[in-house]
Amino acid sequence: MAYYEVKNINKSFGKNQVLKDINFSLEKGEVISIIGRSGGGKTTLLRSLNYLESIDDGTVTLNDELLLSKDYPKKAKEVISKRTHYGLVFQSFNLFPQYTVFENIAIPLKLMEAKRKKTGLPSLLTKSIQEEVLDLLTKMDLANKKDFYPSQLSGGQSQRVAIARAMALKPDILCFDEPTSALDPELTGEVLKVIQELKEKYHLTMIIVTHEMSFARKISDKVLFLDAGEVVEFGDPAKVFSSTRERTREFLSSYLQLE
Repeated sequence: MAYYEVKNINKSFGKNQVLKDINFSLEKGEVISIIGRSGGGKTTLLRSLNYLESIDDGTVTLNDELLLSKDYPKKAKEVISKRTHYGLVFQSFNLFPQYTVFENIAIPLKLMEAKRKKTGLPSLLTKSIQEEVLDLLTKMDLANKKDFYPSQLSGGQSQRVAIARAMALKPDILCFDEPTSALDPELTGEVLKVIQELKEKYHLTMIIVTHEMSFARKISDKVLFLDAGEVVEFGDPAKVFSSTRERTREFLSSYLQLE
């Protein structure tokens, strides 16, 4: 049994089926990049795994623990408990412009802890919120930016804050939705370096939705090619990027020409 398993995930919006029997697995500390054309189902899959969309069928397990099925979780307490297994870094960062870097990480942490207390769940913190946030800022090389506002940060620094916030509750799975889409080539390299550090230093298991093929090839242990809601390829990067399947080669040739 793999550390993290996604089995037979199906999702439709009305009559439009956008995810069709999605299957993949990860061992602890592995990184998977999900690639494919716009509209192919990548973001819907990521949102479904993070409880932002419901699914029609299938299961997700972590260390044999059920995280998601058609009928689970449903109760607020269950959703709050299961959601902390994930950290999600959004494409647009979603930082609060009116709050400092420190506050952008501390406020969601306070809200989550308050929700857990209200529903009778134990705290996930081993230190005070201030200590937890300062530790994260140090890890992300942002300690000297703690009193800055988002408008005073570069794109790469903003991405680091978003990553620190996603890591605040020590998730088992860290998810990225197009982490380099809003960045120039230099900052893309900076984010790649940060994600590589997260993998090597902290052995985080990560799911990354990306259009950057070179990024996917460098960072990933596994690559999943999703096309029209179907898994066309799944395996190590060398296998996927050397595939002779027509759908795969057509997709890769069009994207690699742009890089």
